[in-house]
Amino acid sequence: MTRPGGRWQNWGRTEQVRPRRVERPPSVDAVRRAVDAAARRGLHVKAVGAGHSFSAIALAPDILLDLDDLSGLVDVDRGRGLATFAAGTRLHRIPALLAPYGLAMENLGDIDRQSLAGAISTGTHGTGIRFGGLGSQVAGMTLVTADGERVTITEEDGELLDAVAVSLGALGVIVEVTLRCVPAFVLAAQERPEPLLEVCDDLAGRSERDDHFEFYWFPGTDLALTKSQQRHPGGTPTRPLSAGARFLEDVVVGGVLHRVACATGALLPASVPALNRVSTRVWGGRDFSDASAAVFATRRSVRFAEMEYAVPIERLVPAFEAVRELIRRRGWRISFPIEVRTAAADAAWMSTSHGRETGYIAVHRYWREDPGAYFDAVEEILLAEGGRPHWGKMHAQDAAVLASRYPRFADFVAVRDRWDPHRVFANPYIERVLGG
Repeated sequence: MTRPGGRWQNWGRTEQVRPRRVERPPSVDAVRRAVDAAARRGLHVKAVGAGHSFSAIALAPDILLDLDDLSGLVDVDRGRGLATFAAGTRLHRIPALLAPYGLAMENLGDIDRQSLAGAISTGTHGTGIRFGGLGSQVAGMTLVTADGERVTITEEDGELLDAVAVSLGALGVIVEVTLRCVPAFVLAAQERPEPLLEVCDDLAGRSERDDHFEFYWFPGTDLALTKSQQRHPGGTPTRPLSAGARFLEDVVVGGVLHRVACATGALLPASVPALNRVSTRVWGGRDFSDASAAVFATRRSVRFAEMEYAVPIERLVPAFEAVRELIRRRGWRISFPIEVRTAAADAAWMSTSHGRETGYIAVHRYWREDPGAYFDAVEEILLAEGGRPHWGKMHAQDAAVLASRYPRFADFVAVRDRWDPHRVFANPYIERVLGG
C-alpha cells in the first residue's frame, strides 16, 4: 500500500520502497501505454496487488503499477466452468462474483486479501494432498509484455501456460486471468487441539482421509491445533458459525488476545511458554460447515513476518521434527505458531509443488520482533530436506541454488530472455532469484 509521501510498504512491514512514480491504470490499454513509456525511458515496471507478499518480489523502485482499478468479472463460460477476472480482483470478492453461476474456486489459501494476479504469480497455495496451488487452476492468462503488446496464453498453447502460471511477475504485467472453476460446494470443518506426536505419526493418513488437513503448533507445547475439512456438494445443509462465535474466535481470540500475547512475549520473552500453552487451549474446538470460501479463509489482524518452504511429502515430518528440535535446543521463545500443510504435485514450472507431492512448513514472527536468526536456522534445515522457498515469503536463496531445485528453471529463464530481454520487469529480488 502507498503511504503519504509516496512510500510503499507491504502488509507485513518487511519491505518498503519509494517509487519514482505510481500509476493506477484504469484499463488494459493504459497498462500498455505505461509499460511502453517506461521501456522507452529505460525504467523498470512492477505491478502491485494487495502487498501481502513478505518478500521483496513486488518492490518497484521505478514505476509502480497499482492494479486496483482492474477488478471484477470479465466473462463466464458456465458450461465449461471457466471464469475470467481482471487481474486486480481481490480473492475475497471472487466468491460473490461466481455465486450467481453456481461456481467456486477449487481451492484457496487461508488468507484471501491478496489480488488474484499477485497470489498466482507468487505460487500461493492452500492445503489438501489432492489439490494444487492457485496456479493449477489457471486455464488462461493475458499479459502486457515488455514491448507493450497484449498477449493471451491458453491451454491450446501447451507448456507455455505452465510457464506463465507462476511467473513471479518477471514475464509481463498480468491483466486478466481465466480460472477453471468447480460447482459450488460446502466444507464441513473440525478444529480442535490434539496430541502433537499422534498427529505427526498419522499425518500421511490424515492428509489422505481428509480433503483438506493442516495443523498449527505453538513452540514449547505438546498439542497440535488441527483443521480437518471435508467437501460436500453445493446445496448440502450447512451449520455456519454464528456471528458471535466467529467474532469471538477470529476477532477476540485470534486478533486481540493473540496480539496481546505477542506484544507481551516481545517485551517479556520468559512469558512465551506459558502464553503459548494458554493459546493452545483457547484456540480451536469448533465444528461447523459453510460455503467453501467462508471456511478456507480466516481473518488475520496481527501483523507478522513469514517464511515458508515446500519439501517433498516424505520429508515433511522429519523436517518438522528437526525444526522443533532446533527451537528446543536454542531455547528460543517463539510466540507465533508453525503451520504445516500438504498439497498435490502440479505442472507449473516455477510452482513450489512442481512435479512432486509437497509438504509445507511455515514459520512466523511477530512483526515487532527480529526474525533473522530463527528464519536463517530454519531455512538451513529445510534446504537440507530438499526445500523450495515460497516466492512471496522471506528467504535468502539466489539463482545459483534455485536452478537446481526446479527442473524447468532454465526453460523459464529462456522464456524470460525472449519476452523481456531488456529486463523491464526486473527488480533486485527478481535479479537475485532468476539471475540478471
